Amino acid sequence: MEQDTKVGADKVDDQTKLLKRIQDVIDEHITPYLEMHGGGCELIGFENGIVTLRLFGGCSGCPSSHITLFNGIVPILRENVSEVEDVLLG
Repeated sequence: MEQDTKVGADKVDDQTKLLKRIQDVIDEHITPYLEMHGGGCELIGFENGIVTLRLFGGCSGCPSSHITLFNGIVPILRENVSEVEDVLLG
């Protein structure tokens, strides 16, 4: 039973590290660009290779937000975090 607890704790630790890596990429590469356009994004979660973000400020409701997502955010996250397969807006 003790080993099962350790394996579970390792999984949680790995997930925490992965979320930190994703957040670091958002903070360093994505947020500065979005802030130049009066917006930003918030990491909601990561599950099964899919990052969920919430756009806010000038980015929420912007007609170009889907272009920004698919041509900017998705490639940046995929390039910097190999576990990321896709990005959805939540």
